[in-house]
Amino acid sequence: MAFGRFNHQILHFRDNNPEARQAIVFVNALGTELGIWDQVAALLGGAARLLRYDLRGQGLSDAPPGPYSIADHAGDLGALMAARGIRGALVVGLSVGGLVAQALAAQRPDLAGSLMLCDTAHRIGTAEMWQARIDAIRTGGIASIADAILERWFSRTFRENSPAELAGYRNMLVRTPLEGYLGTCATLRDTDLTETARTLRQPVHCLVGAEDGATPPDLVRSMSALIPGATFEIVPGAGHLPCIERPDWLAARIGSLVKEKSVA
Repeated sequence: MAFGRFNHQILHFRDNNPEARQAIVFVNALGTELGIWDQVAALLGGAARLLRYDLRGQGLSDAPPGPYSIADHAGDLGALMAARGIRGALVVGLSVGGLVAQALAAQRPDLAGSLMLCDTAHRIGTAEMWQARIDAIRTGGIASIADAILERWFSRTFRENSPAELAGYRNMLVRTPLEGYLGTCATLRDTDLTETARTLRQPVHCLVGAEDGATPPDLVRSMSALIPGATFEIVPGAGHLPCIERPDWLAARIGSLVKEKSVA
């Protein structure tokens, strides 16, 4: 484990294969921690430098009082990448991490050379929906809505056939620091990157699990249509977290993008 102060926050991160020429940076979903990328990282092996971190408010990173803005999250990531000497990376953003990746790419194109936007959008949900979630959690805690979130996160097959793993990911979710979870709910409530998406000039690949109940395929497709030159794919047999359900598929796709970049 490694820790450092970036953008005035203590962030927990892992930086594997720092000697590699190509870098891949992973940005998590709400209610998760950097371990969700473990299987993907193992499959990629030494093919590239791999930077993973816990967003502020999650995992072992600081959880200051919210709300957090998208600029806060993008500032954290930008400071971490700059401090580690990473530029021109493939930034893989999942869910709210995809919003962070888009914001970073617009503000610091020197850091984000290309993007993979997984199960995300230019705007996720509505302000009213996120405020209702904030209010529900304030009343009953994260556990009160955990089962509904897991149903949107994972495919039916995973939920029915992997009960131990499902219980473990529920533990991860409900143990997220309360103020950290609510702080990033406010990020999602307040963020609309419709115009930002139209300005992106990096190569962008968008993908979504076929059974994603949080950011369904049509929503992700609509984001890809906003981004000049973006491509779009559906991940078979996956819900909102393809890094968990289809790490093989995701690692193969990331590896091919890294190879294309190195050849170019």
